[in-house]
Amino acid sequence: GVEAVLLDLKNPLKVIARTNAPILVPEEYYERIGLAPNIVFPSGAIIKNDWINLYYGAADTTCCLAFIKLGSLLGGMLEKDKRIVKFKRAKKNPIIIPEKKHSWESKATFNPGALYLQGKVYLVYRAMSEDNTSVFGYASSQDGIHIDERLPQPIYTPREPFEQKLVAGGNSGCEDPRLTQIGNKIYMLYTAFDGKNPPRVALTWIWAKDFLRKQWNWSKPALISPPDISDKDAFVFPEKVGGKYMIVHRIGDSIDFSFLSTLDFKGDSWIEERRWITPRKGWWDGKKVGTAAPAIKTKDGWVLFYHGISEDDGFYRVGACLLSLEDPTKVIARLDKPIFEPETSYEKIGEVSNVVFPCGAVSIGKNIFVYYGGGDKVVGVAIIGMKELLKNLKLCKC
Repeated sequence: GVEAVLLDLKNPLKVIARTNAPILVPEEYYERIGLAPNIVFPSGAIIKNDWINLYYGAADTTCCLAFIKLGSLLGGMLEKDKRIVKFKRAKKNPIIIPEKKHSWESKATFNPGALYLQGKVYLVYRAMSEDNTSVFGYASSQDGIHIDERLPQPIYTPREPFEQKLVAGGNSGCEDPRLTQIGNKIYMLYTAFDGKNPPRVALTWIWAKDFLRKQWNWSKPALISPPDISDKDAFVFPEKVGGKYMIVHRIGDSIDFSFLSTLDFKGDSWIEERRWITPRKGWWDGKKVGTAAPAIKTKDGWVLFYHGISEDDGFYRVGACLLSLEDPTKVIARLDKPIFEPETSYEKIGEVSNVVFPCGAVSIGKNIFVYYGGGDKVVGVAIIGMKELLKNLKLCKC
């Protein structure tokens, strides 16, 4: 990997600052495969129009060129740009906890999808029983923080063989919903798991009017990811791209996307694997990345939150990317630091410790409300200012 130090102009023996993570790591095939695999070896650099042109050897086989904005690099090293924007937790957290009176949600309530409709936040959260079967519960909030209504029965339960328990006592069911409204339909992608075969992405939908009336007429769910491959963390992009639907999902350790002309699946086609956003070795998201909530549209681009897992401590943290409005597959910027990480007791201790895992985010006024699972046990909400977030993203342009 490549890092950088800043030396004093008058005394170059004095180190003023340094990067705290690699700024270039082997990712492309020509860097990972060659005479000496997995090597990026810098040997020359020039500054041109406020950009650093870095010349390097890749895998001891080819000569390559990479670019980084000088101001962005120096700002990150010196912290003068104050890239310290963070989510703020609601004092009311956790806003949803397991309910022992209801067997279906007695063990855990977490990882909620979210929608903002007619001035109200609607949450569809994952609930787990003592036998580790996952279903979806419902709650709503007028202000986005305090729960005004929570139904005593699940609104979605495993209905198909691919999500019904095959191994006694093991995890199974419907997991981690993400909700997207397109037109008068609400699409829900979730992880379907029978406890034996690899988890796969399932799709269902409901008319928005039925959702608001609490008439749970969900369509028959369909598997949309390939068999025998673990696929999770999926959502339908909020708008069509080039006249096609865009599905964001995760296979392996990276975020993928796939384009589809229809969302009517008949069991004869699957979403594709197009590696898109990858882990950054040596960084806080160096082991694995996965999408959090469906992207949020802003004047400067689509904000995409994602979770990253560290190779050092295995913590789940949250970062953000900015995607092009015209072509959302183009990543304009990616924060170099996490903006949310486990800090409280309900995030550090749970069914899985040291986890903050968002599945829903909504824009309300000047803020973004993110709904997340804490420690795979409870639901929390955290808030960040749109203006501050976009300002920080612009300082981390790709």
